[in-house]
Amino acid sequence: MKNWMEQIKSSAHEMKQVSTISVAGMLVAISVILAFFKLAITQTLQVSFAFLPVAGGGMLFGPVVGGMIGAVSDVAGFVIRPTGPFFPGFTLSAMVTGALFGQLLYRKPVTVKRVVTACVLNSVLVNWVLNTVWLSLLYGNGFIVLLGARIIKNLIMLPIDTALLFSLLKLFERFRFWNKAKGNGSF
Repeated sequence: MKNWMEQIKSSAHEMKQVSTISVAGMLVAISVILAFFKLAITQTLQVSFAFLPVAGGGMLFGPVVGGMIGAVSDVAGFVIRPTGPFFPGFTLSAMVTGALFGQLLYRKPVTVKRVVTACVLNSVLVNWVLNTVWLSLLYGNGFIVLLGARIIKNLIMLPIDTALLFSLLKLFERFRFWNKAKGNGSF
């Protein structure tokens, strides 16, 4: 519990650095752009890689900044290109995604086990539970009816999402260590 609170305090402290804010802004922009290229299978089922920059921001700057990147990405994406009604539940889901990846990956070595764990938890907690609840409330469909197709889609996407995220985080990790070796601060 103590380590968890230290991570939150450290992540909140990251927001005081100009480099954190500028990189977080770029990650928000990348996430919004990636959301433009989603594949809508049905009204309640889609494939998108917009979570990748959010997860990367969580890994680099922790759960507080990761959650903020997720929330701002969701709102900015809706403002720039709305694809349906605005629903704050999805903003909460995006915030939870960033915070979850931040909590599990911040200041820790990137390993396959950690990335798989983070992706599985994100799929179960955010994609299966939260987003299915939001879609059920928004469109009036039954939770169980929506859940079956969403589980299948997420099981198919899990290895793809994990491989892409692992590759991205290894790149971020290499840049983070290179930057520290040059003496350029925390990022």
